[in-house]
Amino acid sequence: MDNIICIAGPTASGKTALAVELAKLTGGEVVSCDSMQVYRRMDIGTAKPTTEEMQGIPHHMLDVAEPEEDFSVSRYCAMASPIVDDILSRGKTAIIAGGTGLYMDSLIKGNDFAPFPSTGVRERLEAQADAEGMEAMQALLQSIDPEAAARIYDRKRLIRALEVYYETGETITEHNRKTQAIPAKYDPLWLGLDFADRQELYHRIDLRVDLMLQQGLVEEIQNLLNSGIPKKCTAMQAIGYKEFVAALQENGSIEQAAEEVKKASRHYAKRQLTWFRRNKALQWLIRQPGESAEEILMKARQILHEFDN
Repeated sequence: MDNIICIAGPTASGKTALAVELAKLTGGEVVSCDSMQVYRRMDIGTAKPTTEEMQGIPHHMLDVAEPEEDFSVSRYCAMASPIVDDILSRGKTAIIAGGTGLYMDSLIKGNDFAPFPSTGVRERLEAQADAEGMEAMQALLQSIDPEAAARIYDRKRLIRALEVYYETGETITEHNRKTQAIPAKYDPLWLGLDFADRQELYHRIDLRVDLMLQQGLVEEIQNLLNSGIPKKCTAMQAIGYKEFVAALQENGSIEQAAEEVKKASRHYAKRQLTWFRRNKALQWLIRQPGESAEEILMKARQILHEFDN
């Protein structure tokens, strides 16, 4: 195995804290694997680790893009892979931690995302989505690739799946099956975080949203809007941003928006767990009721000890 630890799990499950502790234990560096923490000036709503939370551990792939930029899995892999290689070349442990399963899997796999030439297909699909709405686009993908339609929810990935089909004649599902047959670039130790009591995870999500509001999330979003960041850009469509953008611009209730964020975050956590459970290499750290973060760390250390021996 490579000197790499992947820490996966749903939002608010404690991945950052565990990554820092394992980095301190192994002399490692953390590589964030979060599709939203890449954006500058979006700190509170993305739960980006603070300087205090990092505890002096180097963190990579934070603040590498402007909010108005269109970030992608291909760009993430192109930027993160050399960082991982550099960490390994210095004899250190690369700890890849985050909840964006597509990014993490693609980075480990070493997927090559060659962009399509500018043929106008993506622009046409974007215009079609604007005109007909995402339900119509979901139905279109369902008619072409039912398997992909069952797992793809967000606009960007849905349009990408349709683009792949119209550009190549091959569904994204067929493409993914082919790439799975290619040996992975890295061979990490996989750790997954989850809770025996699902309500405990949901409670942590709710508390996180409340804390974000206390820390100034609404002000963060207002400052982004005031600086000219378009409300329809990819970053501002993320959970925790789009709900408050709507409330701010339509004189809505901040309290109601917060409830919508909590609900959407719980649904997102379910989808994250569904994604990660497909990975048979993941060794799950299931937090029992009343179990502390320190006890989870002890379990992780035991797995590391067995791994080293």
